[in-house]
Amino acid sequence: MIKRTVEISNEPFHLAVQLDQLKLHRLDGSRDVAASIPCEDIGLVIVDHASVSYSHAALARLIECGAAIVICDRRHLPSGLLLPMAEHTEVVWRLHEQIHASKPTLKQIWRQLVQAKIRGQAANVDDPVVQRRLLTMVRTIRSGDPENFEAQAAKWYWPAWLPDFQRIPENGGWLEPAPFRRDTDGKDSVNSQLNYGYAILRAAVARALVSAGLHPALGIKHANRANAFCLADDFIEPFRPLVDRAVRDLFRSGHMELDRYSKTTLLSLLTTTVNIEGNTGPLMVAFHRLAASYVRCLQGESKTLLIPDWTEPAMLEAVTGDGSCT
Repeated sequence: MIKRTVEISNEPFHLAVQLDQLKLHRLDGSRDVAASIPCEDIGLVIVDHASVSYSHAALARLIECGAAIVICDRRHLPSGLLLPMAEHTEVVWRLHEQIHASKPTLKQIWRQLVQAKIRGQAANVDDPVVQRRLLTMVRTIRSGDPENFEAQAAKWYWPAWLPDFQRIPENGGWLEPAPFRRDTDGKDSVNSQLNYGYAILRAAVARALVSAGLHPALGIKHANRANAFCLADDFIEPFRPLVDRAVRDLFRSGHMELDRYSKTTLLSLLTTTVNIEGNTGPLMVAFHRLAASYVRCLQGESKTLLIPDWTEPAMLEAVTGDGSCT
């Protein structure tokens, strides 16, 4: 079953629970119920209104049902995440397996994640020269990515990703040409949309990891001691290009702000149909299969992550005519 995503931004509500239903009460004095949703149907709650209030029972029940709760800041970007932590029956064993994972195993897993990310980036650019270079990197990456092809790919990818970025209307005219610059702290509309999309997928990935009994702080490549979601940051890498594609489409269709329409579009990525082992299904469900495959790798039962594929193989094969990376 596909879990529902609840996004609250247009008006303030009080969130309460009654008869296992999440009730959204209006705060206009009427206390009318704007929506009533079964708690067990909810996978993600995103709160982007400063006046929303909660009952403790509502938060506790959502957590019991496996939902993740995302809190947005004054810039409307996700800044906090509340996750269930103690429901998996083998959480202690998972923690032990994560701590004692061998370096060769983690390096091979990181290689697969980077390969999938760069392959997705290649699917997002129109320049065949850049596509070939990126696909060559995919084939060349070694265990652990010691040459840091991930960073090398970014230098080629971002300028080719949105070559028409400079065409932003301003005061009835157009800005001077300037290549797009990816900035994690950027406050411009495109960077804000990217940051929002990444954060939403990060929350969904973290939820899937916790559901599998994994601790999201124990990463593969990411290891910032102040980051409680290093593993989620590792596993989101192959899906960043999926967000990039959606943001580029928003930009080119004239939706240049992080408004309700763009947020709804980015939230819908969680239900994007992806392919995994020849089967298709929504991305949010596929995240759970990805997490389960990581557990099997840690246990030595497999060496391959089941990374959901959202790209179109024919598109990449057309670069050389036979799918090669020459």
